[in-house]
Amino acid sequence: MVTFWLISTSAWCCKLKELPTSISQLTALQELKLYECSKLKKLPTSIGKLTALQKLYLFQCYELKELPTSISQWMTLQKLKLSYCTELKELPISIGQLMTLQKLYLFQCSELKELPTPIGQLTALRVYKSWICHGVIS
Repeated sequence: MVTFWLISTSAWCCKLKELPTSISQLTALQELKLYECSKLKKLPTSIGKLTALQKLYLFQCYELKELPTSISQWMTLQKLKLSYCTELKELPISIGQLMTLQKLYLFQCSELKELPTPIGQLTALRVYKSWICHGVIS
């Protein structure tokens, strides 16, 4: 499995405000983990080109405001875990196109008020857990 980690122990990650668009060149990437990238505000639209992506973990990306609609291109995504993304206000409607998504975890996304209606179309979804996401049903 091809995995890419960014952790705050590197000075680069702590100051990172957005991922470079060149991340889209990692077409074989299966797992992306961004831990404690506290200044990260957004993911580039080009991230949708990571078509082999199976798992995405965003942990303590406090300033992340949104996920791009291009996530609909992740036809192999099985697990999405968002923890302590406290500025995340909504998930894109295109999340309803992630037909292989089996596990969705939302922890401490305190600004997330509701899930988009198309989330009900995720027929492969087996595990859904949320905790301290005001207004989102656990």
